[in-house]
Amino acid sequence: MSKEKVYIFDTTLRDGEQVPGCQLNTIEKIEVALALEKLGVDIIEAGFPISSPGDFNSVVEISKAVSEPTICALTRAVEKDIEVAAEVLRYAKHPRIHTGIGVSPYHIKYKFNATPEEVIQRAVAAVKYAKRFVEDVEFYAEDAGRADNRFLAKIVEAVIGAGATVVNIPDTTGYCLPSEYGSKILFLKENVSNIDKAIISTHCHNDLGLATANSIAGVINGARQIECTINGIGERAGNTSLEEVVMVMKSHKGLNLETSINTKKIFPTSRLVSTLMRMPVQANKAIVGRNAFAHSSGIHQDGFLKNRETYEIINPKQVGISESSIVLTARSGRAALKHRLATLGYKLDQKQLDDVYAEFLNLADKKREIHNDDLEALMGKAARFDRKIQLESLQVICGKSAIPTATIRIKYEGQVWEGTETGNGPIDAAINAVKTIITAKTTLEELLIHTITRGSDDMGKVHVQVESKGKVFYGFSANTDVITATVEAYLDALSQIV
Repeated sequence: MSKEKVYIFDTTLRDGEQVPGCQLNTIEKIEVALALEKLGVDIIEAGFPISSPGDFNSVVEISKAVSEPTICALTRAVEKDIEVAAEVLRYAKHPRIHTGIGVSPYHIKYKFNATPEEVIQRAVAAVKYAKRFVEDVEFYAEDAGRADNRFLAKIVEAVIGAGATVVNIPDTTGYCLPSEYGSKILFLKENVSNIDKAIISTHCHNDLGLATANSIAGVINGARQIECTINGIGERAGNTSLEEVVMVMKSHKGLNLETSINTKKIFPTSRLVSTLMRMPVQANKAIVGRNAFAHSSGIHQDGFLKNRETYEIINPKQVGISESSIVLTARSGRAALKHRLATLGYKLDQKQLDDVYAEFLNLADKKREIHNDDLEALMGKAARFDRKIQLESLQVICGKSAIPTATIRIKYEGQVWEGTETGNGPIDAAINAVKTIITAKTTLEELLIHTITRGSDDMGKVHVQVESKGKVFYGFSANTDVITATVEAYLDALSQIV
């Protein structure tokens, strides 16, 4: 059984651009339009040309730049709007005028102060007028989600009779439940006599978080066009997300529906739109969020490493993401740590893994996420587990009105020793405290502290150079506490001296 085509109508440049602070200039709009063309969208709604000179010019230039998709311009059911739309679309290879009117009781009574019959007359007149300029005319029944189904069927039948090739059934306020919206589409399929002469389109908003669900309910019940935006951007809570509906249909083969979208272009297109519109994609956004293919739970990581499909229903490569990520946190298990260390070239036996894992958890409790640089530092520290001098505890008192004082406990030759000393600062005090215990004649020649990760929970990497009897010894450590890291690096060098 062959799959049925669902047309993807992208309104990122019209409805999506209505987000406050996300306006694009003409050059940026052309860049997005070309990316949408490569993505494989069927229709690009390029703007509302009568609304501003900028929108007018953008639709003209997009019409010149894009060749494959249909270019659509939005209008009200007003002759001047339609004339302007026809003018800007004169360069489009596949032009479409998108005109319409509100059809819910709220719009008919409060917005237009009209009767239902007057609204039908205006709708029919607008479609007929648009038909003078282009063959492809789409009619939108604004707020159809809250419209009476019998009236909706009546106006849809009238506009198809007037020449509409597509009828758009918007859930403008995002009010419908999926069952309600699906039933509305099915009602039109069964009660509009000429419905076979037009494509039914969905246009769902996300005010209740149901835009994707409603759009899918619509196509299940007979709609064959979905109006959507990249990253789900749009008025208020946004529009239907292109990447979500496309991947729902691709993943659920039983729906027997397909699109022309090149899914491997989804992620790069998402990033382009996010960058140009200066609107970050939320981390947990389906398909394109940075956590969409990230695993941090130890149980999930273990299952994923054994078989990807235990916790992923989509291969990230399908949407243009190179690979899933194993995020190392305090919730990660040994399997994830071993896997990441192996990718860095470290092969550990079970005893070594247990030792490193204990250090890993100590570090992970201090940091939100462990990065490769952290692990490299951790492995450098782990290689020194057998040094002769071990730090047991360190307490430092310092501040604007306090004399920096350090109290240190170290384990040396099987005994625990304690020393307290002051200094010019907390690090100097800590080093002096060590010297009260380890009395070997040494000179601290060099102390280098590097931040190796970003954020307030940075991990500091410390290198020291210590001279003793004409020889130079080097010490190293890493810790989220640079004072502790400095003392450990100093003890690392002293272990070689004693």
